[in-house]
Amino acid sequence: MSGPSRMSPVRRRRSAAALALAAAAWVVLLTVIVAVDDFPRGLLLLLCTALVAAGAWEGVLRRGWGRVAALAVAGVALAGGVLVLGDEGYRQSLVQLGLGALIWHAAARVAFQPDVVLPAAARPKRPVLVVNPRSGGGRAARVGLAAAAGERGIEVVELHAGADLEALVREAVDAGADALAMAGGDGSQAVVAALAAEADLPYACIPAGTRNHFALDLGVDRDDVVGALDAFVDGGERVVDLAEVNGRVFVNNVSLGVYAEAVQQEGYRAAKLRTLLDTVAASRAPEGASHDLSWTTPGGRTLRGAAVIMVSNNQYRLTGAAGAGTRPAVDQGLLGVTVLDPPVSGERRRRRPWRQWVTPDFRVEATRPVPAGIDGEAALLTPPVVFRTRPAALRVRVAAHHPGASPSAIEPVGALPALRALLRIAGGGDPRGRRERRPLPTHPLSASPP
Repeated sequence: MSGPSRMSPVRRRRSAAALALAAAAWVVLLTVIVAVDDFPRGLLLLLCTALVAAGAWEGVLRRGWGRVAALAVAGVALAGGVLVLGDEGYRQSLVQLGLGALIWHAAARVAFQPDVVLPAAARPKRPVLVVNPRSGGGRAARVGLAAAAGERGIEVVELHAGADLEALVREAVDAGADALAMAGGDGSQAVVAALAAEADLPYACIPAGTRNHFALDLGVDRDDVVGALDAFVDGGERVVDLAEVNGRVFVNNVSLGVYAEAVQQEGYRAAKLRTLLDTVAASRAPEGASHDLSWTTPGGRTLRGAAVIMVSNNQYRLTGAAGAGTRPAVDQGLLGVTVLDPPVSGERRRRRPWRQWVTPDFRVEATRPVPAGIDGEAALLTPPVVFRTRPAALRVRVAAHHPGASPSAIEPVGALPALRALLRIAGGGDPRGRRERRPLPTHPLSASPP
């Protein structure tokens, strides 16, 4: 029963990619034929086609009002073409153009849906779920998570106020747990994930927190808290990375500087990463903030001072419409480093005043303890602040009916990458365009990373 349903996303995506390519080819061919047959008047149809195609494509990548605006541009361009060229014998061509763009838009959206079929994994015999009843404003209790876990044969351990999460999990492992799951915020997820990796046990991320960023990038449906428990029923398994800072494991990111101070401010958890970066860049940093921090760029320059230094477990996509603010992959064995420059009085700010690179390790020097936000939780780190990746450290289970990949894992940014992705999908290749991971060179951590 489960085999066909597991394969259906692959077949659906492959068929949709082929249909999208066929629709795009038809639109291009039609436009070229008309433009050549009735030059120069046919150039108006060519312009109309460009606007319709651009609007349909942006509608694939964008969300919310951005998608509405993009599709509105395509609709206005098509309507304008009908009004200008309809009486010149172009009406049939414009109708075919609109139909082709509609098919392209709908098929490309289906093709780029992040539904990945993961290798099937054996059902654990004694899985244990740790529930933080306070996370997400009591979300676990509202959805009846404990009862649903019991129905699936999953033992539930509740994290009471003041209890030691690490001690609870170690006790469960010592008692014979053969799989671990955590229902709580990303800070709690990091603790349980680290212990699961240490014991080489499968782990499931149950999105019962507030934002559930790690769940999103793992491909867990954040709106299906109870369904996430099926990771231990019919779930597939993938291997992902962890990262550490001064020996403490994190699953998402560590932020130093002004951004770290925002962790304790009301409303932080409701702010999206990209929006918060823009907000910090536009604000005036306090005098002397983060000037004590120094680090080395990939080019070998040692720099000092920043509004934000964010080190993440794999790199975030901060630009482009597709999946901005998420990580396309969490299994590349690399840290993502993002440095946001502080605003300078009297100077014009760049549109995107940050730089990004990837590295297996990273080091930040300071002369005093460094405030940090570790997976959204406030901390004070003793310098030097040393970051390392832990490649392929964690065996993650994801329910078969959940996406199994990040929203940005498949969606490309740009027309040519989109075309290559559709060709790859239609040909039966990995929609993520993944390459085999090569072993990373190890570098001794010194005052200046390579």
